[in-house]
Amino acid sequence: MSDRKCTKEKNLKRCNCSYEPCSRKGICCECLAYHWRAGQFPACMFPPDVERTYDRSIERFIQTYQQRGRWW
Repeated sequence: MSDRKCTKEKNLKRCNCSYEPCSRKGICCECLAYHWRAGQFPACMFPPDVERTYDRSIERFIQTYQQRGRWW
């Protein structure tokens, strides 16, 4: 295993999470683990209008994917 460091500042530039008090912004491994435990995907897996609804469920992801295709 390599010794990688978190690139939080770089990640923050592309993080579209609109939940302001989120302590995991830019720390993708923590964000993904948190949402996966809750049966969700992180904000970066959704287009902006869907992300702002805070419905990050796997079901919502599938629905969005089926309606809009792979690249929204």
